[in-house]
Amino acid sequence: MSFIWMLSVIKKMKNQLKIYLVTILVILLSSCNVQTQTNSSTNPQKQLDVKLETTKFTIKKIDTLFTINAPSRMVRKIRKNKKGNLLITAFTDVIEFDGEIFSKIPKPVGIESLDAFDALEDTKGNIWIASTRYGVFRYNGNDFTNFTTDNGLIHNRTMDIHQDKTGNIWIATMGGVSYYNGKTFDNFTTKEGLTNNDVNTIMEDKAGKIWFGTRGTLCIYNHLTSKFTQVTKKEGNSFKNVWTLLEDSNGNIWIGGEDGLSKYDGLVFTNFTTEFVSCVYEDKIGNIWTISSEGSLKRYDVDSLDNLKPISTEIYKNNSMSFRVIEDKAGKIWVGSLQGVFNYDGKSINYLKNKE
Repeated sequence: MSFIWMLSVIKKMKNQLKIYLVTILVILLSSCNVQTQTNSSTNPQKQLDVKLETTKFTIKKIDTLFTINAPSRMVRKIRKNKKGNLLITAFTDVIEFDGEIFSKIPKPVGIESLDAFDALEDTKGNIWIASTRYGVFRYNGNDFTNFTTDNGLIHNRTMDIHQDKTGNIWIATMGGVSYYNGKTFDNFTTKEGLTNNDVNTIMEDKAGKIWFGTRGTLCIYNHLTSKFTQVTKKEGNSFKNVWTLLEDSNGNIWIGGEDGLSKYDGLVFTNFTTEFVSCVYEDKIGNIWTISSEGSLKRYDVDSLDNLKPISTEIYKNNSMSFRVIEDKAGKIWVGSLQGVFNYDGKSINYLKNKE
């Protein structure tokens, strides 16, 4: 009996020791939490610094893949066509990638380089090409139509193309914006209320308003009032050199450029980084991807975008001027840069180079 009694006492002592240790651990964790909250609440600037922190990720593998017709020059824009294939603007050429092969789109007779900045497939299947030299090309699969200032285009140096919900084409140029209704051009400059004539990018929001990112400002065009409104930050200052605009699946507007990356929820602007952002993109899951002018590819996790501490992961930095980021049909992230294109499959980086 005495031996059994001793075992019972030892067992009780073990249980009491466990309870004691758990209690001590809870007290310590609570104390740390209170201290953290106190420091944050008494130092708002620290919260801002935390928001801008980046968790760096080291790529374990970088490969160079040689394939026929891969871009060999600067890639300014990458879009998707109606099939979901990538439409790559590689300056001299516009190239389609179907997931396996690169195919060059034909060029007009007598032109060796399109000097292309953007390419877009419209709802009718035409491919529009913005050129820094030749105005705009429209390719219907057989023939090219070239629109220049002789046809009513506002300027022959064009950078971005957008088709609105009504099917009309907006063209960003160095001298203003041209609007093509299928027959004629209407042009907008600072005389009509556009806040800067050197236009980089065009975006249409869910309400049908057209946003223009320019070298100097950000503004919105309202079809109902035919008026332009400049968008300013909280302090009333203008956005500078806006290169990229995105409306995400939740209706937030993302703005990237010389001022870094900002999100506008309809009421408040939140700044995520101050480095120059060339492109912002939302993937299928809702993560936000950015590429900086210096080639830093980052991902902001969807679960943290509404928190005070959004998580930013630097996937890769190629130390080369970069312009575009997009997700393909297979879920790979592609980046257009001064050196061509590379993609990220979640594990490694692949550079795609032309095989002569």
